[in-house]
Amino acid sequence: MNFLRIHQLDVMTFLSGCCGILAIMTLMPKFVSHRKRIILTSMELASMFLLIFDRLSYLYRGNTSFKAAFTVRLSNGMCYLLILFIPYLVTHFIKDICRSDIHLERPPKRLLICDIIFALGVLLLIVSQFSGLYYTFDSQNQYQRSSANFLSYIFPFFIVFLQESVIIQYRRKLKRNLVLLLAVGNLLPTIAAVLQYFFYGLSLISMTMVIVVIILYIYVVCSLGEEVEQARVNEIEFYKKARRRESAMLFETTEALANAIDAKDKNTRGHSARVAVISRRIAKECGFSDDECNHIYFAGLLHDVGKIGIRNNVLNKRGSLNDNEYEQIKQHPVLGERILSGIKHSPYLGVGARCHHERYDGKGYPDGLSGEQIPEIARIIAVADAYDAMTSTRSYRAALSAEQVRSELINGMGTQFDKRFAETMLRLIDSGAV
Repeated sequence: MNFLRIHQLDVMTFLSGCCGILAIMTLMPKFVSHRKRIILTSMELASMFLLIFDRLSYLYRGNTSFKAAFTVRLSNGMCYLLILFIPYLVTHFIKDICRSDIHLERPPKRLLICDIIFALGVLLLIVSQFSGLYYTFDSQNQYQRSSANFLSYIFPFFIVFLQESVIIQYRRKLKRNLVLLLAVGNLLPTIAAVLQYFFYGLSLISMTMVIVVIILYIYVVCSLGEEVEQARVNEIEFYKKARRRESAMLFETTEALANAIDAKDKNTRGHSARVAVISRRIAKECGFSDDECNHIYFAGLLHDVGKIGIRNNVLNKRGSLNDNEYEQIKQHPVLGERILSGIKHSPYLGVGARCHHERYDGKGYPDGLSGEQIPEIARIIAVADAYDAMTSTRSYRAALSAEQVRSELINGMGTQFDKRFAETMLRLIDSGAV
């Protein structure tokens, strides 16, 4: 205690500086609610001025000049007022917690009683300034406690008591750390008040209250930081769920369109789904990412969507097509791209539909693209499309044998097919993956 008595003015200067810095910092974080920022800033400023006035009262005590006498009286009065005002602000902090954390429509009546006690305490403090009820000053400008000085402790004590009762009642609905901080934070100034009554000349109440306010600020900032991080995690999870829903919706939509294609073209029923599965296997074997494999799968499902725009008598004709009918069939890639062009977030669907009949040697349709000019996704679908066509029974021919399929794929490398994807298709055939 003797060490603190000697250095308490330095401690006050340090703590008041901390409070001033924290008051400025409290105004900065936008993730703190406006009401909470006002309360925390007011707490820090009140704590800063409490220490400033307390320090001034010690510095000028014993000086008999008019300036010193005025400063000491003003400083002591402000100290008594701020010691009442800080618990009043804590009351409003607890009210805010009742709204935001406990979700009460109205704060408990005990907190309203705290406001009334604060008002009565201020009123009695004003009376004491003119009557000497709490303290007086002698001719040497020295502070002297009055016999009724204990009354000044009663008002903060009852405010703290009512605050504690609210915290205890709702402790299960609050974070454990917050309950502990508020409970201990209210108790420490009360203990300090008792000690200060016996250790005259030490400002234990002021310094203890300020330390508690600083700790409360640190807790709020840390707690809000955790809430912001949790909000960020929740937001990421929300977008993940939204993406999964979007993928599910895309899958269902593409399957529905693929089924519509198969229902229209009786000669190729199930073809779109098989091409999609084979295309994805080729892509996976070639080391494409999961997202890229999914894109290729969806594009494979819809590669023939343009057939919806081809007349049934042409699409389902038995036997060979004449030149005019073949030209109509050749329009389905362009029609497919036109149908899928409205899906702005998945442009690869239109690419797969338009380019899957392009040939590596440039003799395909509709644009006569060659080599690397043909989008990769379309080169993969072209191999899968040809494989399924060769292994399926059509109205005009039976399915080809495994050797015939291998021969066609080998002969088509560098002409009809991209060699890389044709070789991958052969590996899948040899491994029994298709």
